[in-house]
Amino acid sequence: MAGAPLRRESSRPPDLSERAMDNLRFIRETMEGAGSFTAVPGWGGVAMGASALAAAALAAIQPTPAMWLRVWLAEAVLGAVIGAVTMWRKADRAQTPLLAAPGRKFVLAYVPPIFVGAVLTAALWQAGQYALMPAVWLLCYGAGVLTGGAHSVRVVPVMGLCFLAAGVLALLAPPAWGDAILAGGFGLMHIVFGVHIARRYGG
Repeated sequence: MAGAPLRRESSRPPDLSERAMDNLRFIRETMEGAGSFTAVPGWGGVAMGASALAAAALAAIQPTPAMWLRVWLAEAVLGAVIGAVTMWRKADRAQTPLLAAPGRKFVLAYVPPIFVGAVLTAALWQAGQYALMPAVWLLCYGAGVLTGGAHSVRVVPVMGLCFLAAGVLALLAPPAWGDAILAGGFGLMHIVFGVHIARRYGG
């Protein structure tokens, strides 16, 4: 009896090794996205704190506000370089890509408050309002550390809150206290938290 021809199965069975690799890739990406950013540098924070203490001492003896600002801007650049280099070295030692998902989240949360601080510094410089700069720097840096620290280890957002408290203190204190509060914030707090991070989270 004539009938419809039998359908030939032309599709080959799925490659199990390929499917396994896809599953492993998905699991790895999921774990990376859910992880914490652990490359916050402890000893780098200590170095940043030491340079900030030196900058505070140097800034306090400057004869003009403009020269005072130059000292702190130079310290901001130096601190950023120290932080970036030591962060990269810590991530490299741990064989963790610096811009994996947790690192990208940290950077995207940290950078906007720092950018705001830079814009406000330029505006305050134009207006000659140097006395407000310490509060702005500490508040914006604290906000960046707090928001970035939401994607890092628990001590990092705590450090951000401490910087915010120092910023409020700088806002309420007499202007003559500015360098001392900056030394306590960018100097001593970086050192204290840096030592804790280095001992607890490996460098």
